[in-house]
Amino acid sequence: MTVKELREQLITWRRDFHQYPEKGFLEMRTASIVADTLHHLGFSLQLGKEVMSEAECMGKPNDEETKAHIEWALDNGAQEAYMDHFSEGYTGVVASIDTNRPGPTIALRFDMDALPIHESEEANHIPNKEGYRSKVPNTMHACGHDSHTAMGLGLATLIAENKEKLQGKIKLIFQPAEEGTRGAKSMTSAGVVDDVDYFIATHIGTGVPHHHFVAANNGFLATSKLDIQFDGIASHAGGKPEEGKNALLAAASAILNIHAIPRHSKGSSRVNVGEIHGGSGRNIIASHANLLVETRGETSEINDYIKDHVFSIVEGAANMHQINYGIDVVGEALDCKCSVELAEIVQKCADSHAVIEKSILESNESAGSEDATYFMEKVQQNGGLATYCVFGTELAAGHHNEKFDIDESSLLVGVEVLYQAVKELVVTEIKR
Repeated sequence: MTVKELREQLITWRRDFHQYPEKGFLEMRTASIVADTLHHLGFSLQLGKEVMSEAECMGKPNDEETKAHIEWALDNGAQEAYMDHFSEGYTGVVASIDTNRPGPTIALRFDMDALPIHESEEANHIPNKEGYRSKVPNTMHACGHDSHTAMGLGLATLIAENKEKLQGKIKLIFQPAEEGTRGAKSMTSAGVVDDVDYFIATHIGTGVPHHHFVAANNGFLATSKLDIQFDGIASHAGGKPEEGKNALLAAASAILNIHAIPRHSKGSSRVNVGEIHGGSGRNIIASHANLLVETRGETSEINDYIKDHVFSIVEGAANMHQINYGIDVVGEALDCKCSVELAEIVQKCADSHAVIEKSILESNESAGSEDATYFMEKVQQNGGLATYCVFGTELAAGHHNEKFDIDESSLLVGVEVLYQAVKELVVTEIKR
């Protein structure tokens, strides 16, 4: 495939995924197209439960939503031959090429999921103007994961075409449910990176200027996503208020105290109650209330400190109002520091690219949270090296915004830099 053909194919892939976005653990259409493409490129495939631990999947949609999505996926271009692997919502894909020549095992992670956002319908919104706006109401690729998936397929194309020039083993990990930090822990627990020497995760945008590059993004906060339920007893608010047990009051008490958790001296922390739902009428003592909460910490230790306080506060609020409660952990991620030795190799590859104007070895600016940190920690624990790099691009609007869009010229740049990094790593012995 010529450079021009690859550039056009990357845009075609990206725009297709953009039109048919799928939320976490529902990426059936996306994963089936990814698997089919990789199969025809000559990669060996592991799919679904082969690469995902059922016990470690957090925040999966219920069976009804999952089953309904199967029909949608098949009606909208999913590759039916692969659907049995993905029909229960285990949508991970791992593709491998073993050159059968001595060398390291290199893995790269690409996420696939979209967000619950209704994409802008304004006439000047480029995806709308160019005809590739999301066809799914209230679902949108507003963080660039459509681009990441396309870049993963582009990298696979270059690897397959140049297999005879490479050494060792190369694994491409297509991960579901990065949003809400839900999917990577499951794949890590399934042993996907247990044999990996070098691991690279990547993102497009995130505030990095167009044609700039960050080789080691260290600013990710550890996080926990919590769904909290309070269950009380309903009663007539005017006639028999003493017979009720007010779940809404327990939730209100918990909210105030969660936001009053003392901060930790060892680093920054975050806590937020993002949603509250409760009650069933103004004259009814509320029998139920639900909170959506997240905690974050500069380190996993600090995040655990905040999370433990939330658990204690919820228990105390429930006991105070004599009601029951439940807490579900529906997403988590770790903090992790990139391996500088690996980042230096990747930065060297970026510096050699004609389009990259500026590269930075390390960034420690706060960057939200990322569950690729599970992969990174496992590789590093096993003696390997891991880094998280960012390709800058021109953004139409910020991430998680209804007008989000990228400059598609960034796709080819990302693929070429990652392929150059693979070539460097298969012949470079980094002392660890």
